[in-house]
Amino acid sequence: MKFLLATIMIAQLASAFRAPATTSTRRFIQSQNKRAATFGVLNGESLTQQKYYHHGSLRQQPFLITRRHMSETVEEAAPAPAASTGYPFASIEPKWQAYWKENDTFKTPERRTTNEDGTVTKSKNKKKYVLDMFPYPSGAGLHVGHPEGYTASDVMSRYWRMTSHDVLHPIGWDSFGLPAEQFAIQTGTHPEVETKKNIANFKRQLQMLGFSYDWEKEVATTDVEYVKWTQWIFLQLYKKGLACQSEVSVNWCPALGTVLSNEEVINGLSERGDHPVTRLPLRQWVLKITEYADRLEQGLEGLDWPSGTMTAQEQWIGKSVGTEIDFNVDGLDDKKVTVFTTRADTLFGVTYVTLAPEHPLVSSVTTSDQKEEVDAYVTATSSRSDLDRTSSKEKTGVFTGGYAIHPLTNEKVPIWIGDYVLGSYGTGAVMAVPAHDERDYEFASKFGLEVKWVVEPTKKDGELSTEEAFTKAGVNVNSGEFDGMKTQKAKKAITAKLAEISSGGPKITYKLRDWVFSRQRYWGEPIPIYFPIDFPEGVEDSDVDPKVDGCEHTIRFDKPIPVDEADLPLTLPEMEDFSPGDDPAGCLARAKDWRYFQKDGKWFSRETNTMPQWAGSCWYYFRFLDPKNGESAFSPELDEDWMPVDLYVGGAEHAVLHLLYARFWHQVLYDLGYTKHPEPFQKLVHQGMILGSDGEKVRNCQSGYHLEYHSSCINNCLVDSSYQMSKSRGNVVNPDDVVEVHGADALRLYEMFMGPLEAVKPWQTSQVSGVVRFQNKLFNVVKEAAKNDASVEMDEETTKILHKTMKKVTEDIENMSFNTAISAMMVLTNHLTSLKDQVPREAAEKLTLMVSPFAPHLGEECWSLLGHDDTLAYHPWVEHDEALCVDNTVKMGVQVNGKTRGEIEIPKDADQEGAMGEAMKVQSVSNQLDGKDVKKIIYVPGRILNIVAK
Repeated sequence: MKFLLATIMIAQLASAFRAPATTSTRRFIQSQNKRAATFGVLNGESLTQQKYYHHGSLRQQPFLITRRHMSETVEEAAPAPAASTGYPFASIEPKWQAYWKENDTFKTPERRTTNEDGTVTKSKNKKKYVLDMFPYPSGAGLHVGHPEGYTASDVMSRYWRMTSHDVLHPIGWDSFGLPAEQFAIQTGTHPEVETKKNIANFKRQLQMLGFSYDWEKEVATTDVEYVKWTQWIFLQLYKKGLACQSEVSVNWCPALGTVLSNEEVINGLSERGDHPVTRLPLRQWVLKITEYADRLEQGLEGLDWPSGTMTAQEQWIGKSVGTEIDFNVDGLDDKKVTVFTTRADTLFGVTYVTLAPEHPLVSSVTTSDQKEEVDAYVTATSSRSDLDRTSSKEKTGVFTGGYAIHPLTNEKVPIWIGDYVLGSYGTGAVMAVPAHDERDYEFASKFGLEVKWVVEPTKKDGELSTEEAFTKAGVNVNSGEFDGMKTQKAKKAITAKLAEISSGGPKITYKLRDWVFSRQRYWGEPIPIYFPIDFPEGVEDSDVDPKVDGCEHTIRFDKPIPVDEADLPLTLPEMEDFSPGDDPAGCLARAKDWRYFQKDGKWFSRETNTMPQWAGSCWYYFRFLDPKNGESAFSPELDEDWMPVDLYVGGAEHAVLHLLYARFWHQVLYDLGYTKHPEPFQKLVHQGMILGSDGEKVRNCQSGYHLEYHSSCINNCLVDSSYQMSKSRGNVVNPDDVVEVHGADALRLYEMFMGPLEAVKPWQTSQVSGVVRFQNKLFNVVKEAAKNDASVEMDEETTKILHKTMKKVTEDIENMSFNTAISAMMVLTNHLTSLKDQVPREAAEKLTLMVSPFAPHLGEECWSLLGHDDTLAYHPWVEHDEALCVDNTVKMGVQVNGKTRGEIEIPKDADQEGAMGEAMKVQSVSNQLDGKDVKKIIYVPGRILNIVAK
């Protein structure tokens, strides 16, 4: 009855969405109903607060439906077990954490051993390099969303150790960053002090949760030795010509004293602090990632990554095959506007050209009559970020008064400027074809510009509508000698014509831009570059000191000199004032004793920009191989032994930039011969975000459900608003609090049981008690088994359930389907509990081994109770017998005249006669056949028995 009510209520909510449930959704809900039933029965609970998830495309927000207690239909949950039957986590968890630390249980094994005769013996085991995206150690510490990915990777690490793999599972700290510097500015505390304090807290929390990291591999990007090798990699990029200086138009925030990304600027203000932001041309260090654009795209092939992340990488790289076209400028013989297009077939439809406001030709093509209006427009757009400009739906622009010459018709077309065109993207100019581009059509409609139709639909696509842009492929018209050509042919023919008259030709471009690598702040790696200094003519270096105010000198930024590798690391100077000031050179420019130095009697100036936080996270997986190496970033032997990373777990928010930058650095090191592996991360998994709930929670009176969504109301269903956990929202749940009440294993189990690993899920502390009851029950089962000897044998039912569970849990771990693996163990635990004092030791041992990756403290304690002196961390994993996983009997419905009247359980290979014999034993079936003649029997073995009778 409860399942029927739940199904009806879910259907009501699906109807409220005015969208039919998909087949995949229905199947998922059915599977979760079964899982919920298992969990509920096991814990003496009703179907309270079980979750059903559905996810659409990447652009859709996930929703979840949460069942609440309803007194009229749902029983109250059973009370928690008495303390005497509970699992004493408070004493057991610290005990095993101390054991692991004392015995170096998770020390990374050596993959090769040098023998006395000088020969090398290599490990015969397969390797698994399991890596978490290492955390930024914020002052707030961990919240319960962080351990989800760490628990998943730890489950896999522990499982692989038990399946005879050599496992490298390290952890470290992405410890440079703006928050630590902002805290230093506010408090006067050096960022290093706060960073070390935060690291200590994070480390305590991770150790508290029992993660099997090899702490000997620990690194922090702020460690001096780590900085040394980050700087060394920068020098390799510089020597290869991939690091250079450029004057780049950037988002400069004087209050924060740094350059901000487009995503960090909203309506001309900084996202952090709402400080004014201006667009300035600044000298910046730039990494030429565009030179690796093709490689970065091609390297994705063969990787086991989420399809959405692969697509995001491809779209960010943005390879486009098209045509470059030159438009001469009327009246300026030495000037031309170059554009790139993927629709060369529409060239005859160009009615105007649009330049970015920052395009270098704007001042040249602007007439005196239009200068005032153009200058005002350029000024107004200078404070808007690229993202703000391109995402705005309102089209703005100004006519320059100038004209371009069409390369094929020689007609004059007006030149406009518009802020939707970006100077940093492509050529900074576009040819506008309003008839065949939606954006151009909107712009032309607003400003009354001409629209020329040069492509029409093929006959099968219908008639051409002039009420909107026609953007599909078709047939060329009004295009001179190219009339009648289909789109693809016209593209090639027009491109060839342009090449013939030296007005363009084929071109491949990328959306990807070179990486602006400079940051104007203190807390980052110093860039290991310095510059010579010039003094006025006749002034000798020995007679002056540029550190003295008023000393006239010129820093020759055009003559960069790399720091000698032997002089690395270049460390930050000690400073008391970390505030950025309004000098774009950065606060390091004020550290004159550090900035200026003499060498061989000459004065030099160090680079005062620092590296971005991305730098340290681009290569940390290499340093984990060899963190104590003072001679190189990592040894070639360890690269051969452990790379590439076999499993990389982290948030989808890093789907583009971190992964792209890390792959770029890796491919450069590969080209230089420092690694034998072309890609760093073979398999990538994104854990879903765990949300904190805030806002009103109001019942849908008809269904008794709450609908949780990133909105306030949906069709009279009142909503729980769920958001990413943050201090500002007050919805952060500290794992310390959960561990104090329930223990670390309970937290781990709950996070893995909440739903599929990749799903977005809301945190509900009240539900942790469910896995606590499972944990207690399993512990008590093992205690009962420990009292028994080998004389307590397994019956057939227990044997089958055990082997099915071993198969299920093994397959689910391999697929990282952790929630269903835990469900299977709950079923087994429930069954063993029913055996009371007759629990077989073998079954208890197998269950202990299976639960140990998820709840390692519980696993170790149960293993000890069963009489084992050693850790189970390297004990062989369970193995099932496939023959025992197959049911010999099958349950099937019996129909009379098409209506189900009963159910029978028969051997899988039973013939029709045997099935009929069992059916006639069912009273409800025999009653229906009483006094009737059987006319026909429809029997499908294992599926259905239908008796037609009159």
